[in-house]
Amino acid sequence: MGRHSLPDDLAQRSTGARPGARRRTILLASGLLLAVAGGSVVALRGDLLPFGKPCDGPSVRLGVAAAPDIAPALQAVARRAREDATRTDGRCLDVTVTPRASHEIADSFGQRPADPEFQVWIPDSRLWVDRVAAENGTPLTAAATIASSPVTLAAVPRAARALGWPGKTYDWTGLTQAATSDDGIRLGVADPARSATGLLALSRMDAAGTQDTKSGDEAGTRTAATAKLLHQRVADGDDQAVATLPRDGSGAEQGNPRRNQALLLSEQAAYAHNTSADGGADLDLFYPSDGAARLDYPYTLVDAEELTPEQTRAASRFMTLLVESEGQHTLRAHGFRAGNGAAAPKVVEAAGGRPPQPYSAAPADPPSVKQLQALLGMWTVAVQSGPSPR
Repeated sequence: MGRHSLPDDLAQRSTGARPGARRRTILLASGLLLAVAGGSVVALRGDLLPFGKPCDGPSVRLGVAAAPDIAPALQAVARRAREDATRTDGRCLDVTVTPRASHEIADSFGQRPADPEFQVWIPDSRLWVDRVAAENGTPLTAAATIASSPVTLAAVPRAARALGWPGKTYDWTGLTQAATSDDGIRLGVADPARSATGLLALSRMDAAGTQDTKSGDEAGTRTAATAKLLHQRVADGDDQAVATLPRDGSGAEQGNPRRNQALLLSEQAAYAHNTSADGGADLDLFYPSDGAARLDYPYTLVDAEELTPEQTRAASRFMTLLVESEGQHTLRAHGFRAGNGAAAPKVVEAAGGRPPQPYSAAPADPPSVKQLQALLGMWTVAVQSGPSPR
């Protein structure tokens, strides 16, 4: 999901556009990318930079729906833009960022709402954008990846030591086997039907099984068995999964069978947990040696054909703020990596990563829409046939 634009076939299906509409959509996305590439030069020529004057006149408003984990960082950038009187088209840029679960927005956009509430959507993964496109839903144009975070296995210190952290490294197959064995740790996961983290982790387990067995059928059987085990300790979403961790280091909390000792979790979520004042014991991270999946936060225009020129330029300006150095600094301060996935040492350390864990390794190739649909079908079967979550 590190691609920066929709594949042509998906873009065509997603727009369902009249003649010439798709060309304009591409031009809009290209314009956004050029604005980022030109940086401050483009902003200066377009009368977009702040001039130190208060925003007491007319403004250009931009509505942004964002995944809850990245929304606070985006709100900080939007707030600073207002305080600095950042302008677009000579008017103040007024961005409202609303946290919304990515799967909920994807469900809504899959139904092609006539009047989307937001002009920009920043989900936690490109998979949601691709899903809407595959459903011929609301036309979406992914312009750039503004941040990223690898999917890891996060464990409380006692469980991490039992697994050999930090010196022992695992590929996805080994990590799955170690964490789900009969005498293994209590491993939780967010529902893959609602969480990109859960679905991407399941996809990497499936890909590892295919690589190991060289047989799609055998790999599918293995993945189905893993899905049944994971479903026993599934949570509705990422926040709910984090809430299953021990609240402190006491024996009562650590031994509580309802408390998970490890989670399939993004590096950013581990960072947020470890830097929280009341998050419980710090987590330690295992990074799979055969490539971590990653969340990639695509900056996405919603129904670009219906945006006014002012809204399009405002969207371009806000994206520029996010990818320039100050915006990237804000994102790192909230535990995110840059869009290219490069490791940020201070973020990795605060999140619980240590050498020789391969936290700087290149991410795995993203799964296709077809592969994800097949995995969701398998997960549904596991949910229907397996025992209720503990």
